[in-house]
This record gives sequence, structure tokens and C-alpha cells, in this order.
Amino acid sequence: MGRTVINTSDADFSAPPVQVTFDGLLFDMDGTIIDSTAAVEKHWEAIGNEIGVSPEIILQTSHGRRSIDILKELAPEKATIEYVHQMEGMLPKKYGDDAVEIPGARALLQDLIDRKKPWAIVTSGSMPLVSGWLDVLSLPHPEHLISAESVANGKPDPACYLLGRKRLELSNPEAEVLVLEDAPAGIRAGKAAGCKVIGLVTSHTVEQVVEAGPDWVVRDLSSVRYVEREDGKVTLEIRDALVLMN
Repeated sequence: MGRTVINTSDADFSAPPVQVTFDGLLFDMDGTIIDSTAAVEKHWEAIGNEIGVSPEIILQTSHGRRSIDILKELAPEKATIEYVHQMEGMLPKKYGDDAVEIPGARALLQDLIDRKKPWAIVTSGSMPLVSGWLDVLSLPHPEHLISAESVANGKPDPACYLLGRKRLELSNPEAEVLVLEDAPAGIRAGKAAGCKVIGLVTSHTVEQVVEAGPDWVVRDLSSVRYVEREDGKVTLEIRDALVLMN
């Protein structure tokens, strides 16, 4: 869950607005709904000191991945669900003031809730971590939550997003499902699960996000707006997206 320097100065976020319709939405958590970068950096610094691994090394590859997968590589003796629950459960309590909402996230989630549209959170974080952040920032808890404990293999494996589709009863390949993600590992997982993907440039460079292959690239969720319609589907307007070169 580390952060890379983002250079958007040369990127052209001026694509004309488009409206697209889906049967359901799957949201990543960190970097998509919230930005806990400052908190996570402090967290991994403390954990790195505890396990004897440089925090810089951890942060280079940690964003969008499960803590247990990182620990399996760097400190196998700590790679237990009990240890992950303990360390991640403390993160929002110790560093809650360091997390902020991603612009546009709260409004989009509230629109979906108010209109009873299908959505879920699909995250590499554990249940204590996700619940803690949602409580600290007073954000809505989803009816469907796929967390680190839900699957055997984390992102970029598509298992989490396939499970998200199943929870929304949208496993049919013909169902149009949108994934909203910031991490290349998550973008690849969403695409591999047969979903359309919006990539957010909140935690990685434009080049890294584009290379992962999303269908649209935006700065944040202020570029994604719910559009009212009568049927049960979800129509979104995507504005100020990156102009992608063919």
C-alpha cells in the first residue's frame, strides 16, 4: 500500500463526457474510496522496524496487495491471519487523522445507496482494516464486502473480483460490471474477471495506470457521476478522462 510519485502535468485529461451503463459496480478501497497513504507509510515503517525489513522496500511493492502476501515474501514467520488482523486493526486507530476521502467517492456511494443499486467493496485489506477506516471516516458500510480473508490469492489474481460479481449475482459473462481501481494489480484483476475498469491516478503514475490496461483513466471519482434512470441498471457519466492514444 505504498505510493509512487504521480506526474500528471503532461497528461491530457480532456476527453469528452461519455455515459456508460452497468449492472453493478465493484470498488477497490484504498486509493479509490479513501487515501490512507500517509497512515500506511507510518504503519509500514513501524512494521518494517519490527520485522527487520526496510520500510522503503515494503512500500515499493505493497500498494494494492494483501499484507499477508507481502509478509509471506519478507517475513514468512509473521504471515498469519492473526498477525495481520492485529496489525491492520490498529492502523485506523493509531493513524486515523492521516486518512482522507478520495474526491467524489462519498457522493457516488450515496447515490448508489439511495437508489438501491448493486455495489460492493473488493479490497486487499482485512476486515478489521476496512471496517476501521469506514468508521473513522463515517463512510457507508457495503452490504457486500470482499476482503483479504475472502480469497486464497490476492490481486492481480481475479478471484476477488469474480467473487464480487458472484455476491452481486452478476456472474453471467453477459452482465456488465464496472471495477473502480487505482493500483495496477487491481486493474489487471478486474480486467481478468471480465469487467470494465476505471483506473484512478491517485497512487501511481499515469503511465503505470495506463500500462495496466483500464478502459478509462481519471484523476479521481469527481470525474464519475451517477445519472438517473428508471430501470435497475447503473448509468454513469465519465468526465475529464485521460485522452488515450490508440
